[in-house]
Amino acid sequence: MAYLSGAYFSVFLAGAGVTLQGSFTSVSGLDMELEYEVFNEGGLNYPRFFLKQSKPQVLVLEQGTVTHADAVSFLMQNSNLGMSIALAGTVTLKDSFGTPQRTWNIIGAYLQRYVGPTLNSNQAALAVSRMELIYNGCY
Repeated sequence: MAYLSGAYFSVFLAGAGVTLQGSFTSVSGLDMELEYEVFNEGGLNYPRFFLKQSKPQVLVLEQGTVTHADAVSFLMQNSNLGMSIALAGTVTLKDSFGTPQRTWNIIGAYLQRYVGPTLNSNQAALAVSRMELIYNGCY
């Protein structure tokens, strides 16, 4: 894939009563990791692999704006009350014209960390500096 000048990530995640939608310049953690148990049977020359579990990953959204500002505060407020809301949706890479180039589907994401912008009256700041969500992988 060629370098996409002006490209950005469009994020849409929704859960019970909340929609997290916005654009970000950097997204990382679009991984999936599985743990297998190796089992060797007598008389066989090859091992058998059995899925043990999937390992949680951390989806990191950086340098962006969220169009529904209340979504972040709603997620943080519920987390402070001991309630976590599962989010599901998509992360889409778009070129400078807004044409989708690649899409990842996210299921079961939970807010883990939020870092707001550094406030400086001499510079314009983005609404979200960094947001981390823990989830079980993407497809």
